[in-house]
Amino acid sequence: METGHVIAAVSLCGLLALIGLGFPISIALLTVGAVGLLLTEGWLYAETQLLLNFMEQGTNFSLLAIPLYLFMGQLVFRTGLASDLYGSIYRWIGRLPGGLAVASVMAAAGFGAVSGGSASTVATLGPMCMPEMRRFKYDGGLAGASIAVSGTLGILIPPSVFMIAYGIWTETSIGALFLAGIVPGIVMAIAYSALIVGWAMLVPGIAPAGESFPWRERFVSLGKLLPVGILFFIIIGGIYGGIFDPTEAAAIGVTGVLVIAGVLGRLSFKAIREALDGSLKTGLMIFMVIIGGHVISRFLVLTDVTSDLVTGIQGLGLGPFELLFFITLMYIFLGMILDIWAMLILTIPFVFPVVMSAGFDPVWFGVYVIIMCELCAITPPVGLNVYIMARIADDVDAMSIFKRVVPFFVIALVCLVIFTVFPAIVLWLPRLAFG
Repeated sequence: METGHVIAAVSLCGLLALIGLGFPISIALLTVGAVGLLLTEGWLYAETQLLLNFMEQGTNFSLLAIPLYLFMGQLVFRTGLASDLYGSIYRWIGRLPGGLAVASVMAAAGFGAVSGGSASTVATLGPMCMPEMRRFKYDGGLAGASIAVSGTLGILIPPSVFMIAYGIWTETSIGALFLAGIVPGIVMAIAYSALIVGWAMLVPGIAPAGESFPWRERFVSLGKLLPVGILFFIIIGGIYGGIFDPTEAAAIGVTGVLVIAGVLGRLSFKAIREALDGSLKTGLMIFMVIIGGHVISRFLVLTDVTSDLVTGIQGLGLGPFELLFFITLMYIFLGMILDIWAMLILTIPFVFPVVMSAGFDPVWFGVYVIIMCELCAITPPVGLNVYIMARIADDVDAMSIFKRVVPFFVIALVCLVIFTVFPAIVLWLPRLAFG
């Protein structure tokens, strides 16, 4: 084995060890990447690369979108627009078998359209949805699982901070990625909802129907959908029409939330302060992870391990679908031991060149990776969404939720197969907008 390969293998093992010991992933990435550059090219080169990466990413206009979208999602939550969204959907479909759980799925899809995160979606919807499900005596595991799984839609339906990171790392159009996530996100939301309704009908008592509301109250509640709907169509419509790019759309979205909340009389200095605090903490973490990912990617390029891996896999003679099957198994396994950011950063430098050499579209593959990240968020023993949900619903243990998550996991894989066999489902909107 070549010296560069040995250094790369030892460094990756060290990275996994640091993550396993509980080090922040950004610190682990920067440490391993810097030490790797030092060992391969010397002190001066390592110092130069670190400085260049901090300067380049610190002045990257596209990265401004991340804290802005996070701020927008925080404002939607702090000003009560998220609870309005759930309340309106609940009045229309709560009376169905499993209707409360379906309402949480649809509300998560709507909140994801203005937030961009997965864990934040669960943390927002959990306290709103669980009390109603308890009132109608829902099975605790199914109630928790439906919200935990619903949260994963937040990183697929645009805007998505993970799509922004993927686009920056792979130099793929973020606007095209945003548009590509819309139809798959809707398909998966419908698939999850159909599963819940079917489950409730086959197993009486597991998810009883909620209360029925008068038609007048239902139609009046539709007005509460307007704020989120307006924001989504401004953002996506502007990107689709070429009026502004994703970063400009983020700034316009934040302005829109401030105006809407102000008109409704819900804007306060406390809400703005809490929203800024939450978005800045998360945004700084993401910035550091992206910088660390660039540093370690540069180190891996110098060891030639990426190019040699691509050549080796090409030599196996695998067809595109065979290759994707093995990559899917790899992601399922990694989802059991790594969180979303760690899984993305450790795999993209290796996997992206391989799938591009197999002829896959980078935008389509971006949606594929995001769906695999969704599964990572609900896969034991790491599944962050499940643990957040178990903390919110302290009367339901995490294992009960994990058991109920299994059918949703299978449905997600079925959707992934459909998107693979019919890639036009994913690529239709981006091609329509960008050609």
